Amino acid sequence: MKNGGFMAESKKEIYNIIPSQYYPKTELIPEKKYFQNVLSQIEKAQINFPFIAKPDIGLRGSAVKKIQSVDELKDYHNKANFDYLIQDLIPYKNEVGIFYVRFPNEERGKITGIVAKEYLIVEGDGNSKIIDLIKANPRFELQLNALLREYGNQLNEVLKAGEKRNLVPYGNHSRGAKFIDASDKISRQLTVVMNEVCLQIPEFYFGRLDVMYNNWNDLEQGKNFSIVEVNGAASEPTHIYDPKHSLFFAWKELARHITYMYKISVLNHQRGFPYLSHKEGMKQYRLHLEQSTKIVNF
Repeated sequence: MKNGGFMAESKKEIYNIIPSQYYPKTELIPEKKYFQNVLSQIEKAQINFPFIAKPDIGLRGSAVKKIQSVDELKDYHNKANFDYLIQDLIPYKNEVGIFYVRFPNEERGKITGIVAKEYLIVEGDGNSKIIDLIKANPRFELQLNALLREYGNQLNEVLKAGEKRNLVPYGNHSRGAKFIDASDKISRQLTVVMNEVCLQIPEFYFGRLDVMYNNWNDLEQGKNFSIVEVNGAASEPTHIYDPKHSLFFAWKELARHITYMYKISVLNHQRGFPYLSHKEGMKQYRLHLEQSTKIVNF
């Protein structure tokens, strides 16, 4: 992460440099691995159903799926023409993205933005089918085709009045989550916690940590939270996607964070780290396109 972060990099390689207490148990499953060996691997790792399966090199939440059974895992495995991860479900109900910046000549960094995430959750009225509840919400309806592929006839179920169902249990904007700017929650206590985490990640100076947590008080005390992912130079300050913000606000925040990244790159270059070469950049770009095609067509 010397120049800021990763582009088309392995998520497992990123997890491997994060202290294990901060993220859920995660296993890498190579493409076309013998399925019985996959079952043996997750049993040895003590990962139990249900769990999350997702591409090792991801694309905006595509091909991320909650796996409930051996049959669902087998179906996912047979379709996957890419390496993927199996990951313990995180037991916390809330999620935020915390953007962190530290210059290489500084001992401590700072939080530059926080985004809270509202999942795609429908609430029953005792009469309507889940599919009707989805159609009643314009934002949810944009996900209807993907939800039909995933749930099929289950969307004809009628939920009891007040019963809630989380249809996409991860906070991805392109999968129906609503992003809310929670940067007003930046505090000294939370900054201390993020510094404690990020200073343990080698050469990490710029990026967004997607974090699930129990409650805000616990998070500020560094308790009962887990990192979903760490995103580097390719990450965005996603609090810009709060519907209340203007395009001009987004441009301003993007410019601010690109400036941070530029200054970090210059300082790292002065420390002896080379800039990304054109050849390596094109290699990463081609890998990104190749992986994107596989995942989008999953």
